[in-house]
Amino acid sequence: MKILVTGTDGYLGCLLAPTLVADGHEVVGLDTGFYKNGWLYNGVSTSPRTLNKDMRDLTATDLEGVDAVVAMAELSNDPTGDLVGPITFDINHKGSAHVARVAKEAGVSRFVYMSSCSVYGVADGWVDETSAVDPQTAYAECKALTEADLHELADESFHPTSLRNATAFGASPRQRFDIVLNNLCGLAWVEGQIAMTSDGTPWRPMVHALDIAKAIRIVLAADVAKVHDRIFNVGSNDNNYTVRQIAETVAQEFPGCGLSFGDPGQDNRSYRVNFDRIHEELGFACDWDLARGARQLHEVFELTKLDRETFYGRGHTRLKQIQYLLDTEQVDASLFWKVPAV
Repeated sequence: MKILVTGTDGYLGCLLAPTLVADGHEVVGLDTGFYKNGWLYNGVSTSPRTLNKDMRDLTATDLEGVDAVVAMAELSNDPTGDLVGPITFDINHKGSAHVARVAKEAGVSRFVYMSSCSVYGVADGWVDETSAVDPQTAYAECKALTEADLHELADESFHPTSLRNATAFGASPRQRFDIVLNNLCGLAWVEGQIAMTSDGTPWRPMVHALDIAKAIRIVLAADVAKVHDRIFNVGSNDNNYTVRQIAETVAQEFPGCGLSFGDPGQDNRSYRVNFDRIHEELGFACDWDLARGARQLHEVFELTKLDRETFYGRGHTRLKQIQYLLDTEQVDASLFWKVPAV
């Protein structure tokens, strides 16, 4: 199968692409290159040919001979969405919908979209794929809007699947430190102290980056009837944790790390997610839990001698990198690269 993966220079994309190559697929990457400087360690054995291109400029020519698209490229996380405001919708919603429409026009059969459990927002008790969505941020709202677009595009020749990933964690060559477990592990390593500003009571579902890659591979290999126009939560029922439990797991992994909690926070997002559908219908199971992920990060920090400059630097924090590109006017207000005068 020939597969185009958007976002191959990102935290998840650089882990996924080599696994698809190892499975025997022909892989082509597409990435705008915002995060090329964020390389922490050499953990990639095979990198695909990558088109240095904004997904908003994707054309049918780029998809010639492609059988499947895995759409991973979007602006990541809520703070980045707050920074650029309406541009979040231009990229994460309109941009992703553009990729899907061009893929369908080009005759691509399978389309796997990286959605998020953040679409559930605030929920009492457990939620699953049949539950109402309640997105609380622009990032989450764009995910829900794109899922709806894919449903409208689905037909007998175009088979979209939306994967609502739990909050990712774990090591990646293009490491991110702006997601909860990775951030707390970094703080434990460089500061020896985790000072939570909230009481840690909200619930978060968690999933390792390699388990996300595993779910994508399973969807691509599944009978198309099983995944056509479907939504699957990606994670494990056992990997639902309170933020307090996440912090306590990190403190246990890093001996001597201090841990304190604050008052109830203003962020009221809390949801416990049921993952039975992907387990029962596609045979998916997670290989990683939180403790193993924290241990993996600890080992990477020791290997790379992670320092404060690297941890706090823009190379591994999406908000800081996008702010830098704007401040230096390397990108315009719509986050398109500017071409230097020659």
